[in-house]
Amino acid sequence: MKDHYGELITSLSGVNDKKIVLLVLDGIGDTNNNGKGTALQIAHTPNMDKLAGRSATGLAHPVSPGITPGSGPGHLGLFGYDPILYQIGRGVLSALGIEFPLEKGDVAARLNFCTLDDKGKITDRRAGRISSEKNRELIEKIRKHIESDKAEVFFETESEHRALLVLRGEGLNAEVGDTDPQETGKEPLDPTRAPYEESKTAKVVKEIFEQVREILKEEHPANMLLSRGFAQLPNWPSFEEKYRLKPGAVAGHPMYRGIARLLGMEVYSEPVEPADILKETIKALEHYNFVFTHFKDPDKKGEDGNIEEKVKAIEAMDEALPILTDHNPDVLIITGDHSSPAPLKSHSWHPVPLLISAPGSRGPYVEKFDEVLTLGGELGMIRSMEIMTLAMAHSGKLQKFGA
Repeated sequence: MKDHYGELITSLSGVNDKKIVLLVLDGIGDTNNNGKGTALQIAHTPNMDKLAGRSATGLAHPVSPGITPGSGPGHLGLFGYDPILYQIGRGVLSALGIEFPLEKGDVAARLNFCTLDDKGKITDRRAGRISSEKNRELIEKIRKHIESDKAEVFFETESEHRALLVLRGEGLNAEVGDTDPQETGKEPLDPTRAPYEESKTAKVVKEIFEQVREILKEEHPANMLLSRGFAQLPNWPSFEEKYRLKPGAVAGHPMYRGIARLLGMEVYSEPVEPADILKETIKALEHYNFVFTHFKDPDKKGEDGNIEEKVKAIEAMDEALPILTDHNPDVLIITGDHSSPAPLKSHSWHPVPLLISAPGSRGPYVEKFDEVLTLGGELGMIRSMEIMTLAMAHSGKLQKFGA
C-alpha cells in the first residue's frame, strides 16, 4: 500500500504554535426531508451561520461520490487517511474505544443486540436501543454459558445495544462474513457463506452465534446478536507522525475514542452534552495543538428517522458554540463524517457541509451553514481527506512544494 498523497503532506509538514480544532457533527448531512428542507436548513443556527459568513465553506465527499461510508471510513477521511487505502473493520475501533487490551492476531467484531421474531427474522437491528445496564446483564449471561475449544472468546459491553466480540488463538484471521444484513425482515447472515466457507475463524464464529441464539432465546427484546466489521490491528502511521501535531480527542462514545486511539491520539475526556463537549475542548487545547471533538446526537436521531430531534440536536450544539468560538482557536473546522438523513434512517452517500474558520479565507461567503449554500463558498466540492491539508495550510504548517 503506497499513500503518495499522504507522504507528500508529511514531507511538507512543519511546526508552529497554531492550534486546530476539528468539530465533527456526526451524521450532520441530510436530504430535503420530503420538501421540508435539510435538518440544517430547518434548524435555527445563528452562531454557525455567523461563522459561515466569514469562513471558507464547501461540501465534502467522505469517500467518493455515491459511496456510503461507515463511521470508520468517514472519520479516517477527516483525519486525512485515504479511506480506500486505509481500511479497518469496526471491531478494532470498538475494542480500542472501550480500551480492551487487543493483541496482535486477535480478531474483533462490533456487535449489535437485535430482536428476532418467531420465524428468526430481524424486526429491530438495535433491540430498542436497550440500556447499557441491560447490555451488561446479557453479556454476563452469555459469558457464563459460551464454550469454545478452538479460541479464547471475549464478550464485552460497549454502550446501549452495542457490544464487542474478540477471538484470541493461533491461526485466526478476519476472513469472516458479517452476520448483520443491515436491514430488518431478514434472517441473520451466515458467517461461513462464500467466500468465507473455508475460513477456520468463520466456522468458530458460526458455532459461537448458534450458542448465543440458544442462550438468549427467552430474552426480549434483545434475543440475538448481529456482528460486523471483523478486523485485526493494522500497522499504520500515527497522526503525530503524519502531521507533526500533538493530537487529543474529546469524544463521548467508545467507537470514536477507538478511531482516535487507532491513530495514536490521546483521549482527553468523554463528554456527551454540547456545552460540556466544548468546555472540554478548550481545556484540551492547553495540552494539544490538534483536538478532535465529536458530537454524536445528529447521527443517532437521523438513524432513528426523527427529523425533529435531529434539528434539536443541531440547535443545542449551535447554542453552545460561542463557548468555543469566543476562545478563538487558530483554525476551527466544522463538518460531518457522513450524512444520516432521517427519511433513510441510515448513513447515505450525500456530501457533508464543511466550514473552515481561519486566517486566509477569501470568499465568497454564505449566509447559512447548510448543505446547499455552503457549495457556493470558496472550497466548492472536495474529498474529506483534503480537509486536513487545508487545515495545515491555513495554520501555516505546510511548507512550499517544489522549487
